[in-house]
Amino acid sequence: MEQRSAMNSNLIKAMEVFVAVVETGQVTAAARLLGMTQSAASQHIAGLEKTYDVKLLDRGVRPVRPTQAGVLMHRHATQILTAVGTLSSDMRHQGPRPITRLRLGLQASIATTVSPGLVRLAKDDFGVQDMILHAGQSGDHEALIRTKQADIVVTSNPLYDLDGLERHPVFTESFLLVLPAGFQGSVRSLEEVVQQLPLVRFGDTTDVGRRISQHLRRLRVQPPRVIQADRSSMVTACVAEGMGFTILTPTLLIDGLVERMPLNVRPLPGAAMSRTITVVARDQEFASMPAAIAKYVRSSLRGQIEGQMGQVGKEVVHIFEAIDE
Repeated sequence: MEQRSAMNSNLIKAMEVFVAVVETGQVTAAARLLGMTQSAASQHIAGLEKTYDVKLLDRGVRPVRPTQAGVLMHRHATQILTAVGTLSSDMRHQGPRPITRLRLGLQASIATTVSPGLVRLAKDDFGVQDMILHAGQSGDHEALIRTKQADIVVTSNPLYDLDGLERHPVFTESFLLVLPAGFQGSVRSLEEVVQQLPLVRFGDTTDVGRRISQHLRRLRVQPPRVIQADRSSMVTACVAEGMGFTILTPTLLIDGLVERMPLNVRPLPGAAMSRTITVVARDQEFASMPAAIAKYVRSSLRGQIEGQMGQVGKEVVHIFEAIDE
């Protein structure tokens, strides 16, 4: 019986790894998401292929794609992991407390700001005994939810293509123009800005990077590009050093402003851009907790943005208040 249990456990883990690889398109990214080494992830995939005597991944292309057998495995593995996740959740609800362990995914740019308060909220108001916190990009959050590595995520991706989820909007925030503090040039249009400064940007592997690139293409603006990064703190640090300008939202600016980076933050000239931060959880599994998390994150970030950004922050915060009503 113990041998069968171990085999089943290894098979489930191998399926989790395989689904994560298919969702992220990279063994390295999947391994990072699941908290294991790349070699361990590769061993799980190899074991799964050996068990069913099939090739599951086409490793000759980038990103990695599933073979025909891999597509079939992905469909079945997703169904199995969903059933196992539902079983695990149901069993957790049978104890004296509704949730003993909570796995929470957070937008990397706000994780430092909201983590302590969310831990206190979960423990004091909902009896959570243990919390696992994941900070990452919106693509990481989708993979975490799909592979049952997170119960609730605070993300800029509402995951509308996934069923069985409940969503609680936190707020909608506008993208802003971010310049070095000493910049004295004209900012009447992005065309004028790009003639004076190159763009420090998020890479196109990130959701925010892709959105900014699409926005600039729509405007037919082609700024010189000197730096790509996948963390907002790296982007803002380069702008603060005078290496260029960038386009970011208030939440993506929080860490840089808290660290007193010398930045000149202004409304984005021309056509506006915005994104919505949302709390996403598996539907009806956590009672009022997702709504409480959304309320806390909204209040916490509102205060932080108003305090750090002054008038520009107040002009963004009115959207928060509309949602509160």
